[in-house]
Amino acid sequence: MNSESPDSSHSAKDSEEPAMQFSAEGVRNGFIEGTPVAFGVAGYGIVFGVLANQAGLSITEAALMSGTVLAGAAQLIAIELWETPIPVVAVIGTAFIVNLRYVLMGAALRPWFRQLSPLKAYGSVFFTADENWALTMGKLKSGSQQGAYLLGSGLAIWLFWILATVIGAVAGGRIGEPSQYGLDFVLTAIFIAIAVGLWEGRSSVHPWMTAGIVAILTAQYLPGRWYILLGGVAGSLVEVVRFEQ
Repeated sequence: MNSESPDSSHSAKDSEEPAMQFSAEGVRNGFIEGTPVAFGVAGYGIVFGVLANQAGLSITEAALMSGTVLAGAAQLIAIELWETPIPVVAVIGTAFIVNLRYVLMGAALRPWFRQLSPLKAYGSVFFTADENWALTMGKLKSGSQQGAYLLGSGLAIWLFWILATVIGAVAGGRIGEPSQYGLDFVLTAIFIAIAVGLWEGRSSVHPWMTAGIVAILTAQYLPGRWYILLGGVAGSLVEVVRFEQ
């Protein structure tokens, strides 16, 4: 005999999470909505291409790095350290520290991506950049179940990033100092625009303020790019404490 009442059965169904969808439509929507951001990221890709050319990388080598690494900050830092012989430990170690933030970003996606198969989830995560991660989080928090949105928006950034790298590498010394064209401010402008969309009102004040203060202090007193990781960890901890209260 089934002792479960109709009301309790109905409540159990209501409490179930909506199933994540992974479809061509999700990829297409992500690609279309991610293209404007990808176009902005391309400005930074040109900067990388120019610096890669000045560091002695060929067009093919620069494009290959952008296609396989897809991490603007890490690539720019690697190019800054690039010399002969290549300081492998310094390049890998610095890039590792800078990219540790992706651990936090991946953890934030877990509530939704745990419903996907490992191939779909990890295949999408490969195309994660700061910009399309922020777009995807905003989309998922709004109630969207498009699990392929990260992949679609990431593909847009990936393609534009490689194309921009090639353009920058081809142009090489003809462009000169990228900052004179304002290209060094492109990513800052993009992050400001994305942050506005992620702002949730007063509940965002404490974690955002904490992350900012810790990042500023870390940048002042610690060498390298530790401020990226420590600022993100501090803000995340504040949000976890607030959520559990």
